Amino acid sequence: MNILRKGSCAAALVLVSLAALPARQQGGQEGGVDPAMFAGLRWRPIGPMRASRTCTVAGHRSHPYTFYMGVCNGGVWKTTDAGTTWTPIFDEQPTQSIGSIAIAPSHPQTIYVGSGAGLHRPDLSELSALNAALTKAGLEPVKPR
Repeated sequence: MNILRKGSCAAALVLVSLAALPARQQGGQEGGVDPAMFAGLRWRPIGPMRASRTCTVAGHRSHPYTFYMGVCNGGVWKTTDAGTTWTPIFDEQPTQSIGSIAIAPSHPQTIYVGSGAGLHRPDLSELSALNAALTKAGLEPVKPR
């Protein structure tokens, strides 16, 4: 995770540095940054294409570019290039709710995954708990959208 944080900080520092460079004066243009300087930059995806939350990340010192990421309700993902690309490795399992990941210190190919709630829609469990409390209080239950 430290490598990911350092990489993000380095990328932000480069962008801020580029924006702070003094602009060249061209044809009556005063100050500002020439947009052509950024013409070669393109947006690219750098992680799993999910709108989920990351719960846990694990790596092993003998494989410095390999990491495993557990996503709340999104399974386990693996990168072997320090986070440039990610591959899902948990799709065939009965739950996608991940709570923890650990790598065996003595054998980095052994990965332990602890599941979370095990629900396809964890938000439904919260709604049912809320409805139970509302019903007990004599109020109308909330209907799912």
